[in-house]
Amino acid sequence: MDLYPLLRPLLFRLDPETAHRATLGLLDLAARTPWCGMQRRGVPDDPTTVMGLEFPNRVGLAAGLDKNAAHVAGLSCLGFGFLEVGTLTPRAQPGNPAPRLFRLADAEALINRMGFNNDGIESALANIADAPRTVPLGINLGKNFDTPIESALDDYRAGLAAVYHTADYVTINISSPNTANLRNLQGGEAFTALLAGLAEERERLRQDSGRHVPLAIKIAPDLEDEEVPALVDALVAHGIDAVIATNTTIGRPLVSGLPNADEAGGLSGRPVRERSTEVIAALREHLPEDFPIIGVGGIDSGETALEKIRAGADLVQVYTGLIYRGPALVGEIAQALVNQALATSEQAAG
Repeated sequence: MDLYPLLRPLLFRLDPETAHRATLGLLDLAARTPWCGMQRRGVPDDPTTVMGLEFPNRVGLAAGLDKNAAHVAGLSCLGFGFLEVGTLTPRAQPGNPAPRLFRLADAEALINRMGFNNDGIESALANIADAPRTVPLGINLGKNFDTPIESALDDYRAGLAAVYHTADYVTINISSPNTANLRNLQGGEAFTALLAGLAEERERLRQDSGRHVPLAIKIAPDLEDEEVPALVDALVAHGIDAVIATNTTIGRPLVSGLPNADEAGGLSGRPVRERSTEVIAALREHLPEDFPIIGVGGIDSGETALEKIRAGADLVQVYTGLIYRGPALVGEIAQALVNQALATSEQAAG
């Protein structure tokens, strides 16, 4: 039985950050009950290999919901095929002042200007060490707010070294709109230098550990189409393993006039859906066929997840859709992807 439609009105009476904490607390409690196993078993198997990793299904949790990797056990109950935690910075930081998270319920959207609030990498690693690992775990890395943009690579290298032995894959977040000048790293010489430095650090860590940890880059939906070919060339040239498309948008045309629409920060949910899918399609057009894309942005149903897959994504992630739809969304998407794969196989056989 899906209880979330009954819980959502109660949660939405709370301010968004309080509701966020309450929901994660409820999940932590549920992880100790039979509900956890029932929920997980309700999500169909859809095993796939991406980035050299085995995923039990193609539906993942996007970074941002579990910033400190403090709720891995509870979130694992929802049946995700993979989890991504963070964004983590080398040093703990409080993020931006509250209020910093806003609902746009009429658009099934959120605006956040959290600012990479987290307890730091070492704290998160301690949480991960205490949590059961049932699916691949990605760790999303950012730079500290007071690290100059020209020194950002130092923070990313330090973060990569710290999490390398723990993460199944690592995401480099250079697309949040809530850290000053961070998006300047997405293009030109800054992007090339960042990828070169990350590739060098990853190779050093690979040689020391004998273990290859995939690297993904998370990009913004606000890139211009003409920027995509150069971005793709750099990703391929420096041996990056995947691209995550996309982060939140700073655009507001689809929510103009709605309450909270003028709040500063990144907009997520239904209004970013179409642009995210367009970016995925543009990436797929220019990327090698076997280069993985993880699609995220406005996924709130099985059909909207299929849009990302049809555009060229290999895996999908959800966040805002989960806030509005609840745990049942994970199974709905996984089932839709299974059905699509079966239909494609039958067509090929027929």
